Amino acid sequence: MQGGTEQGRASLLPWVIAAVVVVLVGVVVVLAGHAKAGLPDHSEKREGYGEKLVVSGVKMSESTSLSGGKSTYIDGLVKNVGDATVTGATAKVAFANEELMPAQMVAQPLMLIRTHEPYVDTVGLGDAPLKPGVEREFRLVFENVAPNWNQQLPVIQMDGVSVACNPCVGGGK
Repeated sequence: MQGGTEQGRASLLPWVIAAVVVVLVGVVVVLAGHAKAGLPDHSEKREGYGEKLVVSGVKMSESTSLSGGKSTYIDGLVKNVGDATVTGATAKVAFANEELMPAQMVAQPLMLIRTHEPYVDTVGLGDAPLKPGVEREFRLVFENVAPNWNQQLPVIQMDGVSVACNPCVGGGK
């Protein structure tokens, strides 16, 4: 009878080892996230620097989900023509109506395109800073554009720009 018990324990051993490995991987992921979150942010807001982020090559596309929802994508290029590395920016997007008045104004973080395959993957400027003189692709995604939008390219302005500083002066983090 003891042989059966030892065999039962032996068949459980791989499952116990797998569970321990999964728990250890989870702990490492959590600790890595906390370590990154705990890093000091060496950036500061720079008033007016949004003018140094030049947007070009803007294109729009749309997709509809199986549930009937619609997403509007705005892709383009953004170039940092300033003298500082950009670590964050907010894109203010104005969708006009037929009277050419802003039907909707949406602000969202500027997201850069990291890869195109197997799908378009974006990353924030905090993880992929935009250095002076560098041009990168960006993508903005909108789920609920106002129904009276005139379907023309919206106006995009960059605002709330954070730049890297070393050391920060004037209240930077």
